[in-house]
Amino acid sequence: MPVMFFAADSMNSTLNQSTNTLRHLSDSIFAGSSLLVLFISLLAGFGLGKLAAWLLRRASRRVGQRADASTNLATVNRLRRTETWIILSIAVVRVLFIILALYFWWIFVHPHQQPKALVGASALLIVAIGGVFSPLLRDFAFGSGMMAEHWFGVGDLVTISPNDIQGVVERITLRSTRIRGLNGEIIWVSNQNISSVRIAQKGVWTVAIELFVTDKARAEQLVEQVNTLLPTGPSLVVSPLVIMTDAQRADGVWHLTALAETAPGRNWLIERTAIELLKNLDDKSKKPILLAEPIARYADNDTEREFARAVNNAKKTRRSRRLPRPKPRPRAKRN
Repeated sequence: MPVMFFAADSMNSTLNQSTNTLRHLSDSIFAGSSLLVLFISLLAGFGLGKLAAWLLRRASRRVGQRADASTNLATVNRLRRTETWIILSIAVVRVLFIILALYFWWIFVHPHQQPKALVGASALLIVAIGGVFSPLLRDFAFGSGMMAEHWFGVGDLVTISPNDIQGVVERITLRSTRIRGLNGEIIWVSNQNISSVRIAQKGVWTVAIELFVTDKARAEQLVEQVNTLLPTGPSLVVSPLVIMTDAQRADGVWHLTALAETAPGRNWLIERTAIELLKNLDDKSKKPILLAEPIARYADNDTEREFARAVNNAKKTRRSRRLPRPKPRPRAKRN
């Protein structure tokens, strides 16, 4: 019982000191000297934060230039993650300088404040701020989780659900993500509204067209004619159609597979436009060579390898353990 009374008295004393601290804070915060120190502290915090942000942005640009100049995909991914963390640290550093400025102001204005009362007042302020800024705190929580798990990085071509927003990630903070859309729009997305992300591997989508023709040489010429008519560029057809495999299925029947790379969201240039061009050019020729309508599909080496592994595992059958057959019992001899 004495221990319980002692704990209750200690808690009441801490609450009283915290209340007095908040009352003293409200009385002194509007004093002229206190406001002047607060203004100078915040100004210094903003200035140091902008200086640190400028230095970090220069470092991120250098890392981005190294990533753009590299031809090794593993190196590019590593440098992009580094660039992402540098950009993410800009917001953290600026907030840290503001917190340090407020801490300096508090210590300068209240040099003899009791630590226990300071802790109690800070706890009450944190509870009040948490109730007011709970949406921002949720954004911070989601943003920290995504960055810790490396969902995406600066420079990635992504599709964000549930609104199917497509574009290039330009900036990431703990609260939001800025995306440059395919039509040039700048899109800001709150981190708590990002439910899932699809990332284009190597920054492009690979689309394959399956062709069944009667003449291999003329089919190659037909593909070259289509390439001259397709729009090319970083946001259109990145790499034109290239015949990767050809096989003769029967006498006068060839199966060709042509691959092309497009920017995310521009796959229709191959799936629809290229196929329409193939059919129109073939119909205008004196002797058509297409045996069937070309088939478009997505093609990715990693995906095909994983699908092949899943299919092979599905085909496996469990080996049942066969129990040994019981030995026949010897027949009893009749007398």
